[in-house]
Amino acid sequence: MNEPEPLSDLARLCVHTMTTKPWSLDQAADAYARAGVKGITVWRDTLAGRDVSRSGEMLRSRGLTIVSLCRGGFFPYADRAGQLRAYEDNRLAIDQAAALGAPLVVLVCGALPGQSLARSRDQIREGIEAVLPHAEANQIRLAIEPLHPMYADSRSAINTLTQANDLALAIGSDYVGVAVDVYHLWWDPALESEIQRAGRAGKLFAYHVCDWKSPTLDLLLDRGLPGEGIIPLRQIRGWVEAAGFRGFNEVEIFSEVHWAADQEAFLARIVHSYRDHV
Repeated sequence: MNEPEPLSDLARLCVHTMTTKPWSLDQAADAYARAGVKGITVWRDTLAGRDVSRSGEMLRSRGLTIVSLCRGGFFPYADRAGQLRAYEDNRLAIDQAAALGAPLVVLVCGALPGQSLARSRDQIREGIEAVLPHAEANQIRLAIEPLHPMYADSRSAINTLTQANDLALAIGSDYVGVAVDVYHLWWDPALESEIQRAGRAGKLFAYHVCDWKSPTLDLLLDRGLPGEGIIPLRQIRGWVEAAGFRGFNEVEIFSEVHWAADQEAFLARIVHSYRDHV
């Protein structure tokens, strides 16, 4: 397949608030709007102490589309109390998404160190199914985001797009699908076929981009701007679009280096790298 054409405008550019972590939600909204960014994915930490409904109104007044809320998940548990806490927090995330006007909650599914991955995966399915009626009642979709295997100990027992697709299809709800994050999945030889599979099933809910720097200085907090690393971003975008995805390209970067920089200059670099490399 030929790679798609470079992106000529910013109509499908979304930035996660975590990408510009030093900014408050208001600062991010104002800066994104000035820069021509059209979408925003809100991380729940930015909502602390705020009226969530009014926050949604504020974002829309800046001309921003609220793409999703991050994050729910972390379903595995050691005891009944942990199970109830996980379910309660995910129902709260769904309530926040509904109040904010976000149509989607991204699930970082979780894992429990010392517990078998198989047991954690069982608990993840049980957890999604437990909160799914609340999501359906509020018309909030849930996107299972597989994480790189290096996070299988504590962050997610769902580590490939194959596993995420299998889980979404087994649950069998129109409200449960997958999120494709290139940072976690670029290495997978089955990536193209599994993106196609998600697209055919109507399960391709979100697409996240950044880059894998080589060498990387930190496996969590050294993500790169598009073009700073080795991920074939344009090729993967071609696969996603061939699978029927027409949503936002969401820039999600965790980086101590970029967080320490001037955020206005960093945002300008995001826009430039998006056009040149995504």
